[in-house]
Amino acid sequence: MPIMSRILPAAAAALGLIAGLAEPAFAESPALRPVEAFKAQYKLKVDGWPGATLNHVMSQEGRHWKSAMRFSIAVASGRERSRFIASEESTHSLHYYSGYSLFGVGDSYELADADIDTLDRQTALVDLARRAGREDCSQSAPCDVHFVDHRGRDENFHYYADGTRELEVPAGRFDAQSVVLLDADKPDRELRINYHPDYPGLIVDASYWKDGKRETHITLTRLN
Repeated sequence: MPIMSRILPAAAAALGLIAGLAEPAFAESPALRPVEAFKAQYKLKVDGWPGATLNHVMSQEGRHWKSAMRFSIAVASGRERSRFIASEESTHSLHYYSGYSLFGVGDSYELADADIDTLDRQTALVDLARRAGREDCSQSAPCDVHFVDHRGRDENFHYYADGTRELEVPAGRFDAQSVVLLDADKPDRELRINYHPDYPGLIVDASYWKDGKRETHITLTRLN
């Protein structure tokens, strides 16, 4: 769906995990940031659409974690969730689901671990935050990252950490870790994510750019 596929090409970040079936897209590195539970709300602005509230919940269910996002506006709604395992060395996808409705017509998609060669995009969003700033990735020599989209198709992006910056948003003031994602096949597109320093996967501010124009913007408005 147009909105979800823009917001979560972080899905673009759906970057690099595995269901224990293939080699991870990222080289393993010790002591990744631990996952923490949270409930958050974002202000979502997509060019050409009315503004909306995006809800994001990270919760622990037994030995695994669940990351879930959902939004709704007058003519459209969307939801996306994934289950994964997080250890000190890696993140591992278990299950992914997404669904949407646009003008009363919609569809849904589901991926089991056997369908995910790398990471699903919700889990990848978390995995990237756990690794950002801990790998030798720069603008001149970015890291290669891989993930699958909502249909299980392979995607490839490059990423690098762009330092830490203080950001003031409606939810407060944070020293956010900045990450830049570049579409390997579409050089005119870029995703910039500023992650919360203490909650991997929690976005303080993010924007999706195409041809130098910002098309999607997410801002953290509430954090529990």
